[in-house]
Amino acid sequence: MNDLAELFAMGNHGPYVWSAYAITAVVLALNVAQPWLARRRLINEEARRRRRESP
Repeated sequence: MNDLAELFAMGNHGPYVWSAYAITAVVLALNVAQPWLARRRLINEEARRRRRESP
């Protein structure tokens, strides 16, 4: 258990290191999610536009 605490503490640099990892993970997740959501939005808007224009 002590080894695990030392791993997270990282010689008192733990908060900096783990917050850097967390920020990196959030940015990577946003880089994946934003284009995917934009594509879905574009497809839905195009479908709506086609329904409006069809006779």
